[in-house]
Amino acid sequence: MSKTELEEDLRATFERAAASVPLAPDLADRATSGARKAQRRTWIVSGAAAAAVAAIATVGFSLNGPAPSSPTPAAGNPTTSATVSPSAPVLSAQTVAGTWRPVQMRGFATLKAARPVEPNITFRADGTWRGSDGCNGIGGAFTVGQRGEFSATSGPQHMVGCDNVPHTEILQTAKRITIDQTALRFFGPDGREVARYARTR
Repeated sequence: MSKTELEEDLRATFERAAASVPLAPDLADRATSGARKAQRRTWIVSGAAAAAVAAIATVGFSLNGPAPSSPTPAAGNPTTSATVSPSAPVLSAQTVAGTWRPVQMRGFATLKAARPVEPNITFRADGTWRGSDGCNGIGGAFTVGQRGEFSATSGPQHMVGCDNVPHTEILQTAKRITIDQTALRFFGPDGREVARYARTR
């Protein structure tokens, strides 16, 4: 047998063998269906990822977005300023007007010593003050800011000695005051209380 005849005989044998193998009728459908399922899985995964990104973006916007604006107060009902306590009195010369006696002074321990005159200070609404250090008449001018800022000056005075109560020194040292119904407190530049007075009238 020649080479050509051998090749033709082998080819015919292979063709008969291939023809004898049964062909699955749904083979092509299964292959196509598998491809479609794989494609659907890809779409589902991609869709889930896109939804997650959108959710994260929404949460991020909610966290970082502008805070809701405060409601506009109704007409005739103004809001209270956050910098001024509604219970804090607005101070003025008229607020401290009256007569006060010393009950505590930093560095002065003899307030109860015997003196010719009871030591006191009287503040007037016109911004002047007068009083006694226990022996001498004293007086001057003062100013009070709305938040308690305080300053005072004193005029000429006699200097009769008798363990004098240092009203003038207290007033000139004080930079701020607070007041309630019974107590007038003076504070120095360092914020520490330097004296406390009680209202007598």
